[in-house]
Amino acid sequence: MLEPGSVVPARALAALGGEAVPVPDPGRMVHLQFRRFAGCPVCHLHLRSVVRRHAEIEAAGIREVVLFHSTAAELRPHTADFPFAVVADPEQRLYREFGVESSPRSLLHPRAWWPVLRAIARSAVAVARCRERLPDRRPRGGRFGLPADLLIAPDGRVLAAKYGEHVYDQWSVDELLRLAGRSPVGAGGGAA
Repeated sequence: MLEPGSVVPARALAALGGEAVPVPDPGRMVHLQFRRFAGCPVCHLHLRSVVRRHAEIEAAGIREVVLFHSTAAELRPHTADFPFAVVADPEQRLYREFGVESSPRSLLHPRAWWPVLRAIARSAVAVARCRERLPDRRPRGGRFGLPADLLIAPDGRVLAAKYGEHVYDQWSVDELLRLAGRSPVGAGGGAA
């Protein structure tokens, strides 16, 4: 697991759209999100809030980059309307490198139950209206992935990190904006 102050080596990730996404990004902070599998109802419940507030996130100087442990082909039908970079990591190389884990507690934790029920209900309605597709019955990487969030400065320093204890344990958009505003980069002080 990475902690604030750790340094993320520079790399370019291949987004679904074909563009190379620099992490860290030399011009702005990166919110690197690790999600579960293509079509994960709980992931999509959270990511819909990110989609709705994407303009605010960008205005705060943050670039969203979201990873899934699915193939690009599995992800495309589920993420076509996302306004941010989506990266396929079916072999979970980045998950291992960044210390993102899986555990049965991801779904069994009592604090996950209500979000799981809400996500399934929202997803069922969207599937019935042909707005979403069902996820694979046996997703690559399994169903027990835990989420993780990293806020990375342009110089590669980890400004903040959260490794979830259950499937819906991630930063809200408000928390992300608050963390970015407290950093020297987000507070207008440039990269320190």
